[in-house]
Formats: sequence, C-alpha cells, structure tokens
Amino acid sequence: MSSPINSWEGASTIYTFADKPAVMAVILVVGVALTVFAIWATVRHEKHSYDAPMLKK
Repeated sequence: MSSPINSWEGASTIYTFADKPAVMAVILVVGVALTVFAIWATVRHEKHSYDAPMLKK
C-alpha cells in the first residue's frame, strides 16, 4: 500500500490556537491539572495499598 502523497512541495501547517494565548493557557492549565491529578491518585492508591494489612493464609 503506498501513500497518496507524491510530493511535500507546497505543504503547510495550520496551528489552530497559535494566535490565541488565552486558549493556549487553558490547554496548559488543563494539562498540568490532569498530570497533578494522575500523580496524586497514584500516590494515594500506593499509600492505601501498602498501609492495608496483608492477610497470610
């Protein structure tokens, strides 16, 4: 199967939000918030897992 692109001549890129700093800031804040939440949830889960008593049979 071959690519339908025969040449890169005339190719361009469109940055949808590059001229809107407020939107870029919102995207950044959401990304940071999601990262912090993921780290917090992982730490909370690991702490709970290791604090739980281990039952031996």
